[in-house]
Amino acid sequence: MKMKLTSMAVAATMVAAPVMADLVYPSLSYRTGPYAAGGIPFADGYADYFTLLNERDGGIGGVATRVLECETGYNTQKGVECYESTKGEGSLVYQPLSTGITYQLIPKATADGIPLHTMGYGRTSAANGSVFSHVFNYPANYWDGASIIVNHLLAEDDGLAGKKVALLYHNSAYGKEPIRTLEELSAKHNFELSTIAVDHPGQEQKSQWLQIRRERPDYVVMWGWGVMNQVAVQEAANIRFPMENFIGNWWAGSENDVIPAGDAANGYKSLNMHNVGADFPIYADLQKYVIDAGKAAGAGDQVGTVLYNRGLYAAMLAAEATRKAQEIHGEMDITPAMMRDGMEALEITEARMAELGMPNFGPAFSVSCQDHGGSGSAKIQQWDASAKTWNVVTDWIGSDDDVITPLVMADSEAFAAENSIETRCN
Repeated sequence: MKMKLTSMAVAATMVAAPVMADLVYPSLSYRTGPYAAGGIPFADGYADYFTLLNERDGGIGGVATRVLECETGYNTQKGVECYESTKGEGSLVYQPLSTGITYQLIPKATADGIPLHTMGYGRTSAANGSVFSHVFNYPANYWDGASIIVNHLLAEDDGLAGKKVALLYHNSAYGKEPIRTLEELSAKHNFELSTIAVDHPGQEQKSQWLQIRRERPDYVVMWGWGVMNQVAVQEAANIRFPMENFIGNWWAGSENDVIPAGDAANGYKSLNMHNVGADFPIYADLQKYVIDAGKAAGAGDQVGTVLYNRGLYAAMLAAEATRKAQEIHGEMDITPAMMRDGMEALEITEARMAELGMPNFGPAFSVSCQDHGGSGSAKIQQWDASAKTWNVVTDWIGSDDDVITPLVMADSEAFAAENSIETRCN
């Protein structure tokens, strides 16, 4: 009888003790379809960072992390289905990795109380946290990117007055994002802007590049993704457009975009919201705890590439927001609502990045109730075809707040009026 009572007491204690679950991070990936070349390395980097935290640190604050991957094929409907099928798992933050999916998830996730991190994509005016309580697009957004490119060209060319700039863009919500900003900047700096659409997925661009050859712009700016980018680089080479005057955004600057064109891609430029390569202390830990341990998300051939680094960076920001949420609430096994609070109080310093083994990996920035957009800065990288390497050729370049802020406020306030949203942060 005594043994039985003891066993019952132990069982009661086990039932009463709090059970740590896990910290769930959905990954709306696309390892298939025409955009898989971009989706695979991002998904690998995102998963590997959380695996590293589990294997080296025992998770975050003693709670294990779990990446919940769901294949979207970069299809908006599938992305929404992935969200609906995973949101009940305790999912802390969604990374849609698609502007189309983002637009569909903003009202859903906000109503469900789950934050979205649309890092450098999605609805640009979500940078206004007073309207978009659950959407964050730090460290920079599309309108920042358009302005950063113009600021770079202004510095390179000692002004753009009288110059011609062509925007070659993916004919989608994503590709159309920078048009309004570039129109404002063309009026401010007196350059001539032309816009040239490329239909999904972007494999056929002969007519667009014939138009570019005919109009002879001084610069071509590209808002592309997937196969569109590599086709554009090859077509630019075919008409002998000077590569140093061809500059893509941060989704048009991976190894996949330039390697197929061989030496002809030499000199092509793009934005980047983080640093390049694998020369960071964190990679030694990734090698030891993840890759050599046979726990890598993919084949290991993407490690250190631009988009692998971007997935790594997104995961790091999510993990740091988790730590902040745990600190704010004094709770390790946080909820999505707590995660939102952590994201809104996030501060990324150079010192913290160094502690994480990622010194100068991204810009230092902080988030607030009003500002969900971060630093609004990026670097310019340039392709060295002989070394098959991206080289960063500038420091962090900021965007033009005098142009960007009014655009963000006007668009977000219109959204609030249309959807009867009461602004916050008063």
